[in-house]
Amino acid sequence: MLFADSKPGRAWNRTPAPLERLILDTRRELREQSVLGEFGPDAIGLALGEEMSDGAVPSRATIHRVLERHGVLDAVRRQRRAPPPKGWYLPGLAQGDVELDTFDFIEDLRIKGFPKAIDVLTATSVHGALADAWVMEGMSARATLTALLERWQREGLPTYAQFDNGSVFQGAHQFADNAGRITRFCLALGVIPVFATPYEHGFQNSVEGFNGLWQRKVWRRQRFEDPQGLQAASARYIKAYRAKTLARQAVAPKRRTFPKNFELDLSAPLKGKMIFLRRSDDTGYVYLPGGNPFRPDKNWCGRLVRCELDFTRQHIRFYALRRRDPGRHPLLCELPYPRPTKPFKGLP
Repeated sequence: MLFADSKPGRAWNRTPAPLERLILDTRRELREQSVLGEFGPDAIGLALGEEMSDGAVPSRATIHRVLERHGVLDAVRRQRRAPPPKGWYLPGLAQGDVELDTFDFIEDLRIKGFPKAIDVLTATSVHGALADAWVMEGMSARATLTALLERWQREGLPTYAQFDNGSVFQGAHQFADNAGRITRFCLALGVIPVFATPYEHGFQNSVEGFNGLWQRKVWRRQRFEDPQGLQAASARYIKAYRAKTLARQAVAPKRRTFPKNFELDLSAPLKGKMIFLRRSDDTGYVYLPGGNPFRPDKNWCGRLVRCELDFTRQHIRFYALRRRDPGRHPLLCELPYPRPTKPFKGLP
């Protein structure tokens, strides 16, 4: 029972007060006189070891606790923030109202005894985790289109389809206002193609994470004699993976039905939207493939921007993106953007 005039004493295992004062005095002396300019817990421990002959030098953790208790730590602790929700950068995606299919290539796989390098096109969806993988003897836009057609006829159409900036997906980069085969295919089906910004972490996490999983569970687990054997093993894994993620597929946003009697006309006028995710440079300019630079806001420098090209309304809109505020995408500016009339030069 405690009396009214009683006070709690020091914890029985707390560092003695004389030793705490010695640690603080040693830190002050090192800070003012050390040639190396070091006065952290390690430097204090070395200095105390030279002074204390009995060998009872406090540990680094003890010294750190004393410095922290007295508020003399100089290091600033990193503030860790929760990551933004999946798909935070696109309207309706983070809320689970729409679905996004994201695609990528695993490049230059080598099968012993097979003369050609193997590339694997992978796909997954953000909410439903609908995974796919196609083994190809070389990347091509035509083979990619065939894979997308097979997937979307089977699964239905998402709202968005996301790719990296490879020319297989986007088309040739050296020409302004160029829309490649995959872009035109998406637009013809009413799917919004999204091209992630180069060298930016996060946007392709879903498919890149699946790429690593596929390589560990399929490619590295056994030897293959030809691409057909690899495709068979991959198909078995995809079937098992889909069974494992069945619960996610059940609650994923509903996909649109693939239109009957669909025929792709690559020379048809462009309509619909196309999105580029970009980071502005240190002067606020945003660069799109092969085109002139845009400056949506001179004060939005070194920041993420969502560029929405609307071919139907013939304008381009720039939205500010911030991971710290994923629910707010303010419009920076809107500029006229005439619909490209350059004909598609590839073979049908």
